[in-house]
Amino acid sequence: MNTLKRTLALAATIAMAAASLASCGDDAKNNDTKDTQTTTAAKADDNNDGDKKSDEKVFTVAAWNHDDAPYLIAQWKGLSFDTIVGDLSDDKVEGVHFIDMSCGGGEAAEKYDQMFNNNEDLDVYFCEADWALKFVNDDTRTMALEDLGIDDSAFPNIYSYTDDIGKATEGANAGKRVGVSWQAAAGGFAYRADLAEQYLGVKTPDEMQAKIGSWEDFIAAAQSISEQTNKGVALADTLGGLWQAYACGRTTPWVKDNKVEIDDSCKDFADTAKALWDCGGITKNTQWTDEWKAAGVTGNCMGYFVSTWGFGNFFMDAVGGVGGEQYGKWAVCQGPVPYYWGGTWMVVNPASDNKEEAKALILSATSDEAAMKDYAVKKPEYVNNSKVMDELIASDTVFNQDISGIFVDNQNYFKALADNAKKINFNGLITPYDSTLKGAFQNAVKDKYLEGGATWEETKEEFLDKAAEAAPDLDVD
Repeated sequence: MNTLKRTLALAATIAMAAASLASCGDDAKNNDTKDTQTTTAAKADDNNDGDKKSDEKVFTVAAWNHDDAPYLIAQWKGLSFDTIVGDLSDDKVEGVHFIDMSCGGGEAAEKYDQMFNNNEDLDVYFCEADWALKFVNDDTRTMALEDLGIDDSAFPNIYSYTDDIGKATEGANAGKRVGVSWQAAAGGFAYRADLAEQYLGVKTPDEMQAKIGSWEDFIAAAQSISEQTNKGVALADTLGGLWQAYACGRTTPWVKDNKVEIDDSCKDFADTAKALWDCGGITKNTQWTDEWKAAGVTGNCMGYFVSTWGFGNFFMDAVGGVGGEQYGKWAVCQGPVPYYWGGTWMVVNPASDNKEEAKALILSATSDEAAMKDYAVKKPEYVNNSKVMDELIASDTVFNQDISGIFVDNQNYFKALADNAKKINFNGLITPYDSTLKGAFQNAVKDKYLEGGATWEETKEEFLDKAAEAAPDLDVD
């Protein structure tokens, strides 16, 4: 019956897709025409610009937002970080055109598809960890970096997991490095130091790490806090944050021989999540919402799962901002397991007519140690070079005073994550379906196991049904 259910789900998905294509075909055609006209008009405007020659080749870089690419371009070109976003927006950087898609990472993958389908100008583009392999494994859309003249000797100190994600696993480039990241997005657990002392009796990050260094210990600490506060204070921020960390503990890939794999860690996560959910050890807020961030300000949440990029992002809001009521009260430790959250890889379009510029930008961002050291402090960024980061951390570098001020005694927040960055190992575990299956599994656990009171077997079936619908080419039986 379950197989029939999944078969019907697949049939319904195909039928809906066919209907959508039939009803929207003309609109899609019109939109494609408009996009082409817009692109053509933009190029015509560029060619008519008095400062540009009509035959000049423009180096085009694309990303889903302007959080990183403009600053990497500024570092490469020796330009001001203060004005680079506006300068690129106004096409004031000679020879460089930056496409800011102003969307979420997942939407960017779809926009890249459109760009390739329309044969639009594109040289270097940025891919997010969850869907990078979609492009890394497609040799019609990405090229091996060795074909740019960049071999592995350029990256002697990159972190292991970033190395794995950047290499193609299929196609003509299988085994070759196609993408490379300038950042390592290792995660940790940031917590209110005053509340941890009050409810757990810990006074230092090392003592906190000892208290929550395994998932069993994490549950015990959460239960103790919940009992003392009558469920008024949760140890952890969200199910989503918990899953970011827990999912990195898998020892088997999500897909093996085209079959979805449910390993022991899946059941362990479901049970861990249920224990925390039922005792009030984790908030029931949804990640990225105002309520999620507000829980840190109000004190209803003691800690957040945060990665290197998150400290200057959502976490600053979660502590109330510089000078806020909770500012300066936090600390950070490694947490129950080494994990990463996010990260971005630079890849090159094989059709690029600016390969020398692509090579220069990539080497500046990911290989030049002096440039990376400077960027780590100016941005700030946890750069993808263990030697550079070890040297900066050992010299007690203040990467950003506003962010450092979040923590008691200006704790070096990157130092706390350095060991995690080195311990993450995803060799042989990366598949193109990871984002889809991770999301489907989390939703199944939440909907069925936590909120619906279903059994584990029922939850597994729900996950497989969701997987069949989201990735119908996989074997889920």
